[in-house]
Amino acid sequence: MTKTTHYGLIGCGMMGQEHLRNIALLQDTNVAAIYEPDSGMAQQAGQFAPNAQFTDSLESLLKIEALDCYVIVSPNFLHMEQMEALAENPKPLLVEKPLFTDPEHISRINKFIASYPAPVWVAMEYRYMPPIAAFLNEADKVTGGINMLTIREHRFPFLEKVGDWNRFNHKTGGTFVEKCCHFFDLMRLILKSDPVRVMASGAQNVNHLNESYHGKVPDILDNGYVIVEFENGTRAMLELCMFADGSRYQEEIHAVGKLGKIEAHVPGPARFWPEELGPQPVPRIVTSPRAPRGPVITEMPVDKMLLDAGDHNGSTFYQHEKFLSVVKGESSLPEVTAIDGKIAVLMAMAAQRSMQERRAVDMSEFDVAQ
Repeated sequence: MTKTTHYGLIGCGMMGQEHLRNIALLQDTNVAAIYEPDSGMAQQAGQFAPNAQFTDSLESLLKIEALDCYVIVSPNFLHMEQMEALAENPKPLLVEKPLFTDPEHISRINKFIASYPAPVWVAMEYRYMPPIAAFLNEADKVTGGINMLTIREHRFPFLEKVGDWNRFNHKTGGTFVEKCCHFFDLMRLILKSDPVRVMASGAQNVNHLNESYHGKVPDILDNGYVIVEFENGTRAMLELCMFADGSRYQEEIHAVGKLGKIEAHVPGPARFWPEELGPQPVPRIVTSPRAPRGPVITEMPVDKMLLDAGDHNGSTFYQHEKFLSVVKGESSLPEVTAIDGKIAVLMAMAAQRSMQERRAVDMSEFDVAQ
């Protein structure tokens, strides 16, 4: 008889419910316990996890011995302390990005990485979007070795979250930390190198300017550019705009080398595509060799069931498939390690510092000891 894997979820807001819907698509899984202090979110989460026991504290959840793994999907500023609390009863962990939000937490994350005895997988869903996964597989062959990498995200503004925590830098870590860890992670993965220098420019020009929460106006930026130089001599650029709701594709990734160019085009969440425009754009890969010249377009449709289960082009499901194999002992190591998650945050923090201080920031300014 196949053993059922029992999950404990910490946080079940909008993204937590996406995790619930995707776990439900996996065979022999059960969300056995949930800690969600907001009553409205807890009630919604119960629709997707009818067998779950709701606890009134994280400590209560940790005492449930039947759990096989944890998933942290709480607000950013809670991740660090919640990861540390799991040491009381360590089990395999999938934790949403970012791992931490304050440069003063670097020593704490280093200690956690060194001491936590179970596997830790950082939820970098963008790696598993089908066109991006294909891009990762084909990029070196198509380009002959990447020299330049560009990642563009043109999307909708930040959505409303419980307690409006995503409106302020001190709770998110800043937009480059909150939103762009995915992209800094992809840069390292695609270029197979670590960053040495970061230059950034950004601003809050359009979004949230007329909002006020307890007398405070949001301070998160809504657009920016980031250039990153890497140890192997390559460079990458991020272009972020969070008032480009009308875009056909939300994410576009371009890599260029001596042999040619490869692109990945990913549409935004299906639920936001206007019905009057007809079918949503299909994800695709475009390869453009220098000889013979001419682009080749390959569409990569995603199963509708997976599109309906979340906002990330099916990637949350594929990520959970792989995490489950780690929990069951079928795979020994997470594909996205805590060190990967840490360096992505440090790159984002370097971008925030560069923007604020109007200078290039060397990664050596941060304690990156592993």
